Amino acid sequence: MTDPLHSDLLRIAQEAARRAGDLLRDGRPVDLAVARTKSSPIDVVTEMDIAAEKLITDLISDRRPDDGFLGEEGASTEGTSGVRWVIDPLDGTVNYLYGLPTWAVSIAAEQDGETVVGVVAAPMRGETYHAVRGGGAWASGAWDGERALACRPAPPLEQALVSTGFNYVSEVKLHQAEVAHRLIPLLRDIRRSGSAAVDLCDVAAGRLDGYYERGLHPWDLAAGDLIAREAGALTGGRPGEGPTGDLAVAATPGVFEPLQRLLEDFGAWHD
Repeated sequence: MTDPLHSDLLRIAQEAARRAGDLLRDGRPVDLAVARTKSSPIDVVTEMDIAAEKLITDLISDRRPDDGFLGEEGASTEGTSGVRWVIDPLDGTVNYLYGLPTWAVSIAAEQDGETVVGVVAAPMRGETYHAVRGGGAWASGAWDGERALACRPAPPLEQALVSTGFNYVSEVKLHQAEVAHRLIPLLRDIRRSGSAAVDLCDVAAGRLDGYYERGLHPWDLAAGDLIAREAGALTGGRPGEGPTGDLAVAATPGVFEPLQRLLEDFGAWHD
C-alpha cells in the first residue's frame, strides 16, 4: 500500500508538472530569447525556464511550506520537513529554444535523501510519466487510462539501441564524441534526443535499450532515474557506484553491465 505522504507528494508533483508544461507549451513567445548562459555560451537559460521554475516552487511552497528545494535555475532551500524537491523546470532548453519537441518538466521528491516520487511531463508528446518508490512506473498519454511501463527484454549488445547526450563545454564534448565513435560499431545505433529526462523515460517505456551521459546534475536525473528503475531498468554510474556527474547509465538488464563495462574501458567518465 502506498505511503499516504508519497501519494500526496505525487499528486502535487503531477499538478506542478502539468501546469508548468502548459505554461511552456502555450506561453512560449514567438521572439523567445536567451536570458543568460551558464557553463558556456551555448548552455542557455530562457525566460521560460525561469518562469516555469517559479510556478513550480510557488505551487509546492503553498502546499508544503516546510519542504526544501533544489532547482536548476537557482531554487535552493534546506527545509525542515525531511522532504526536498529536485526540479528541472525545462529539460531540453536548447530544443525548446529552437522549437524542437523533445523537452520536459522533471520533478522529483526526496524523503530523507532518497528519491520517493518522480514525475516527468513531455507536453509536446502529450505524455506524462511517474513513479513512486516500490509502486512501479506508469505513463498517461494518448491511450486510455494509465499504462504500466516496463523496459525492453535484453537484446544482444550489438542489437541495443542506446541514447546519449553531449556536454556544452567543447573539450568535454569532443571526448564524448570519441567515446560514441568507439561505441557505435558495437551497438545497433546511438540516438541523441537532447533531454536526459526524456531518454530515461524512454528506457522505462521500452523505446530504448539503454542510455548514458556524463556531466548530469541531480535535477537532470532524479525523476527519470526513479521512473527507469521502477520500470525494471538498472541504473548506476561507474562500476559499483550510483549515477553521478561523472557518469550516469540506465539500461535494460542484460545490456546494463556490458554497456557500463565498455564505458569504463573507453574512459567515458573523464577527458
